[in-house]
Amino acid sequence: MNEIIKRIQCASHIVVIAHVNPDADSLGSASAIYTYLLQKHKKVSFFCKTKEINKKFSFLPWFEKMRDCFPSSADLAISLDCGSYSRIGVSLECDLINIDHHQSNTEFGELNLVDVDCISTTQVIYNFFKTNEILINKKMSTALYAGLLDDSNGFLSPEIDGTTFAMSKELIECGANFHTCNTFVMKHQSLAGLRLKAIMLNKMQLIHHGEVAVFLITQDDLKKTGALGGDCESALEESLYLQTVKVSLLLKENKDLSLKGSLRSKGNHSILNIAATFDGGGHKNRAGFKLDNSYTLLDASKKIIKMIQKEI
Repeated sequence: MNEIIKRIQCASHIVVIAHVNPDADSLGSASAIYTYLLQKHKKVSFFCKTKEINKKFSFLPWFEKMRDCFPSSADLAISLDCGSYSRIGVSLECDLINIDHHQSNTEFGELNLVDVDCISTTQVIYNFFKTNEILINKKMSTALYAGLLDDSNGFLSPEIDGTTFAMSKELIECGANFHTCNTFVMKHQSLAGLRLKAIMLNKMQLIHHGEVAVFLITQDDLKKTGALGGDCESALEESLYLQTVKVSLLLKENKDLSLKGSLRSKGNHSILNIAATFDGGGHKNRAGFKLDNSYTLLDASKKIIKMIQKEI
């Protein structure tokens, strides 16, 4: 941590990076670090390669400062919640600090702060702030709480413990706008997202005695509804609440006909190794990966379902 502080002090222009197709943990972590760097009177930019970011995250501090073009003058970048270098979305020519909590993190930075015991990257940042006696203000606390809320699945994750609630309590006392976080992160729905959910639930397949839920989403599905890729997550997560379902699989067709895969599981059913087979990563119960356009939706689903069946 001391090396990170020293490197920040020496930098002239720092870029905080949220990963491609960002969630509240990546954006919240980046937002909190952005605020900290402003307090240090550093020149700082906020970068995310994804052009269309879900507007449900627009309540986060500095959301409007985000840009999809990486500044050439940067001499230091800080990636937040990126399990692998590819999640940054761009090749860097400057030094990189990698801050994350994924078990699959490859420690690709010149400096790495990776704590797999943390439920979210915002918890890693929170610990970093506390260890270095950095005052957590309202903007920081809202950003940190949002990431904690999202990656704990609204405090429903089996990974939460007393530390999780102690952190949320302190962030609320520091001024976190938790009502807004709860509403936007957990409940916000766009009309396009609701229409996509209806299609997903109608097309959902329950296989292997109802233990596996499968969603196959085409580009046509997304175009019909106007939904974004991130809008697929809601139905995927909710399918795990079906009594028999142990693992849920989502395969979504991208514009270039490559496929984005998302896996969810509950209990002791780990899906991380499946994602790792395709150079993906994540956590024991939440993981993702990408397949090139040599796979069709149907062929990919058959291959991955066989792998899931071996796990359960």
